[in-house]
Amino acid sequence: MDMRGIPFEVTEWTSVERTEHPGASGVATWHTRQFGDIRVRLVHYSPGYVADHWCSKGHILLVLEGELQTELEDGRRYTLGQGMSYQVGDGDAPHRSSTQTGAKLFI
Repeated sequence: MDMRGIPFEVTEWTSVERTEHPGASGVATWHTRQFGDIRVRLVHYSPGYVADHWCSKGHILLVLEGELQTELEDGRRYTLGQGMSYQVGDGDAPHRSSTQTGAKLFI
């Protein structure tokens, strides 16, 4: 990842446009900023959210609130709580997320 050409800037996430993305159940709301090739998001998953696809994109994800279940296509499962994170590269370990209680993430 090359992070050149990004000037210092402060983001007030509540002022960033919100978009809704339905899952197989529940909904994800995203506040998204784009910096060149780098996408940064504040994401809220509603209680009962289940992703509707396997994701092969690389992420660095931090759970800010709630609890997140992440399933890898190979069958491994992880539960992440507040203050926990994961990282995965593009094309490695296709994954999908769900939450019983809802979650707030920084990705």
